[in-house]
Amino acid sequence: MSHLTHLRTFLEAYRTKSFSRAADHLGITQPAASMHVQALEALVGKPLFQRLPRGVEPTEAADELARSVAPFLDGLENKIASLRPGLIKGGTVHLVGPSDFLHALVAARLAPLMDEGFTLRFHTGAKKRIYEMLEAKQTDFAITASMPNEQSHGYAHLLTERLLLVYAPSLLDRLGKDPNQAQLKQVPLIAFDEDLALVRPLWTSMFQVAPQLQAALTIPDLRIIKELVLGGHGWSVLPDYQCADAIADGRLISPTPPSEAPVNVLYLVWSKSVMKSPSLLYVRDYLLAAFSASRRRPAPM
Repeated sequence: MSHLTHLRTFLEAYRTKSFSRAADHLGITQPAASMHVQALEALVGKPLFQRLPRGVEPTEAADELARSVAPFLDGLENKIASLRPGLIKGGTVHLVGPSDFLHALVAARLAPLMDEGFTLRFHTGAKKRIYEMLEAKQTDFAITASMPNEQSHGYAHLLTERLLLVYAPSLLDRLGKDPNQAQLKQVPLIAFDEDLALVRPLWTSMFQVAPQLQAALTIPDLRIIKELVLGGHGWSVLPDYQCADAIADGRLISPTPPSEAPVNVLYLVWSKSVMKSPSLLYVRDYLLAAFSASRRRPAPM
C-alpha cells in the first residue's frame, strides 16, 4: 500500500488524536487505521503515538513528522481536488467563533478562498452561541476552546495559546518586573468576564491559590482589553497571539516565562455532514494547513 495512504491516516489521527475518529473521517475501519499507523511506525523506526484509554497522544517524532509532511500532503490533496471541475471550488461556508480570534488569526487566512469562488459567512459569539449554532446546523465550522462531543462532531487541534500577564511600561513603578499578589491587587484588573476565565489559571499557576479579586472593568473582547492595557489603564491576562507583537517591541511588559505559561487549546469543530461535502472538506483542510504552517514559525516574544 502507498506510503501516501499511511501518511494521510497518520495526519488525520494526529489532528484528531484518535484512530477511530481518523477512520471515521477517512471512511475506513479503525483496525485499518491502526495498521496504517503501525506500518508507518515500522518505516520510521519510532513510535508515533502513545495509546491511551481514550484516544492517542502524539510523540515528539509524530510532531516532527506532521510538521514535515502536512503542508505537502494537504497541498497535494487540495491541488488534485481542485482539478475536478464543479466539485470543489465555490459555495457558501459558515464559520462561528470568538470575534477577537477571528479578527486576529482566521479572517485573513481564509480570505484567499474568495478568489477561488467561495462565499464566506463569519458569525461571532461565546461558547453558548457557538454550540447552539452547531446543534442547529446553522454553521459548517466552529472554533471553540472546549472539547466537543465526538459522537456528533468532528474536530481537530487548531492552536495552543499561552496565557500571559501583561501591563504597560508606565505601570512598572507600581508593579515592578515580577509583581506579587499585593501589588497586582493595588492596580485595576481589566478582564474578559466576571469569572476571570483567563486570569484564573495564570494566577493559580503563579501563586498556587485561586484569585480572590474582582475586575475593575470587564469586556468580552480581547482587542479592547489589549488597547486599554496598552494605554496604562490596568493589567490583564492575554493569549500570546494577541500580545506577542506588543511585548516584542516594548509596548507591553510580561513577567510570564512562555515555558511556564498556562495553555489553552483551541479546536476547529465541524458537523458530520461536512465529511460528505468535498467543497467543505477542502475548506477544512485549507484552514488546518494554514495553522499548521504558522506553528512551524516561532512566535515573536
